[in-house]
Amino acid sequence: MGKAPLAGVLVVVLGLLSAAVSADETEVLEQRVQELQRELEQAERALAEAKAARNEAEARAERAEAEMSEITPAPAKIKVGDLTIGGAIRANYAVGDYPEGNGATRATEDKGDFALDTFRINLDYLSGPWQAKAEYRWYPGYNMLHTGWVGYNFEDSSQVQVGVNRVPFGPGPYGISQSWFFDQHYYVGLSDDMDLGVKYSRPMGDWKWDLAYYYSDEGDYRGASHKSARYSYDVVNESGNGYKERNQFNLRGIYSVPDVAIATDLGFSLQFGELESAGPQDDGDRMAASVHMVNKWDNFTLASQLTWYEFDVDSAQPLGTDDRVQFGAYDFPSTAAAKAWIPGISLSYYQATPGIDWLDYVIPYAEYSVIVKDQSGFNDSELFILGAAWGRGGWYVYTDLAMSNGNEFIGGDAAFGDRLGANADDQWQTRFNINFGYYF
Repeated sequence: MGKAPLAGVLVVVLGLLSAAVSADETEVLEQRVQELQRELEQAERALAEAKAARNEAEARAERAEAEMSEITPAPAKIKVGDLTIGGAIRANYAVGDYPEGNGATRATEDKGDFALDTFRINLDYLSGPWQAKAEYRWYPGYNMLHTGWVGYNFEDSSQVQVGVNRVPFGPGPYGISQSWFFDQHYYVGLSDDMDLGVKYSRPMGDWKWDLAYYYSDEGDYRGASHKSARYSYDVVNESGNGYKERNQFNLRGIYSVPDVAIATDLGFSLQFGELESAGPQDDGDRMAASVHMVNKWDNFTLASQLTWYEFDVDSAQPLGTDDRVQFGAYDFPSTAAAKAWIPGISLSYYQATPGIDWLDYVIPYAEYSVIVKDQSGFNDSELFILGAAWGRGGWYVYTDLAMSNGNEFIGGDAAFGDRLGANADDQWQTRFNINFGYYF
């Protein structure tokens, strides 16, 4: 019943009562009618605001779910109560314009290289507000924990995660990248980095905030190296008397610009942490700051990022220099410049393919990033990728043509291990890569 009919009824009732009650009583009744009308108007305004907020929240959730469905393979998972069990198996083919190399650069000039890439198991638990995730991966010759955290979802849509979780830095979980290789941020620990700590995330209007503290990196697991059998790039104590990451703080804010023709997310990321010495050198520290933006227009996504980072290390470290720092991942160590800028940009397009039986969608992309180093005599490290991701049911396939003059995954042995550091070779090399993944 609306306000007008209710007011009419109240007026009629008031008219009937006025003949039987005194003037004072009539005045009291009229005041009460006015109070009821004000309460009704306030209640209707509150209801309208609640509906608008709910509609906005539902719209945001639908957009997020649609975006995830666009980039995530459709799984066929196993449910056991509140626990979901899934995983993936991936194989990789690579061929490069360089002789077969060590570590991650595997490729040959003539026939290429085809091998098992990854087998992984995923566990997802959700019961009421409680949530947990775990992922363990096996690669040829080494294996490691990727994710392992327990979380709680609050009624205000905020969440806390405790354990090995993804560090909030950059515009999204994989930075600006859509490709199998990622961009250069990843190789200095500033994209898709997993560490051990606690992270709190909360949406506030058009903002989304992340605040985190990490006691250490995600740890090292089983492999041939001393400390580099891990998924994400961290400062590692490969020599036994080097540095290890400690006490890292992160803050990220992403603002979704309202009422614009091109959907735009503007953000910033800040990071500060310590480097604990296990040798004769002094303790060090590390810091990074980044501004980033994601623009979406129809099916196009443009992502851009500019980052500055610095590792303050003692020249008495095992490398014997304060212009490079030891990193490790995928069971092999490498060095990177201790101070640099990283600009990066990517453009991708999502195309659904309802007319093709064997394909659900394809995402072509182009990406460029470069590590611009402060140290005199160090060559910059560039990475350019043209590729596409192909999705069909549980299948997800990357096809990438990657060109670089400074990336450990692309190139021969000439400067292996220091392509992100001095990069003395500074030679452009090319790798064509196909990664076949089935997700269950």
